Amino acid sequence: MLNAIRQFVKEEEGLAAAEYAMLLALVAVALIGAITGFREAIIAAFGTATAALTPAGGG
Repeated sequence: MLNAIRQFVKEEEGLAAAEYAMLLALVAVALIGAITGFREAIIAAFGTATAALTPAGGG
């Protein structure tokens, strides 16, 4: 078991996989931040559109 762990640590494929996982996590965090920022703009745009489409008589 210990030998398998040592071999995994020595392999560069294991390191590459860890690097890709870190990169994927960074991209996910960036996307979440961007979506959160656009969320407010989208809500405002739909609010404006809804207000424009509401009948003047209220019903």
